[in-house]
Amino acid sequence: MPSKGTLVLGVIGADIHNIGITILASALTDAGFKVVSLGILVSQEEFVKAAVETAADAILVSSLCGHGELDCPGLRDKCMEAGLENIVLYAGGNLVVGKKDWEPVARKFVAMGYDRAYPPGTTPHRVIDDLTADLSARAEERA
Repeated sequence: MPSKGTLVLGVIGADIHNIGITILASALTDAGFKVVSLGILVSQEEFVKAAVETAADAILVSSLCGHGELDCPGLRDKCMEAGLENIVLYAGGNLVVGKKDWEPVARKFVAMGYDRAYPPGTTPHRVIDDLTADLSARAEERA
């Protein structure tokens, strides 16, 4: 079965929580995606380098410690500088410190250039459905 797309996945910044990306990587692989998991403690530059090297269709950034708000700004710009203008960019997990209403958090990440932002507890099935739709839409835009 051909791959549905190549994905770069990792935990950004000084975060060492890997259970979420391990579960997500397994589910995405089972769904037919080629997953390049960078693991924990991943810098923005490492995400971009891996995406360029693998001709990735999407980058999925995870943060559980709540520092996503600090670690995630600027990734879209780095992608564009590397020629990845059309890459799908997702962020998910505990992206901010403390309990906050999700909608303003999601809007903040979309304003940073992420296509989607997911709250804690999001199921892999939702990510798979969204990726399938977003990658299909990007393919149609390029055609």
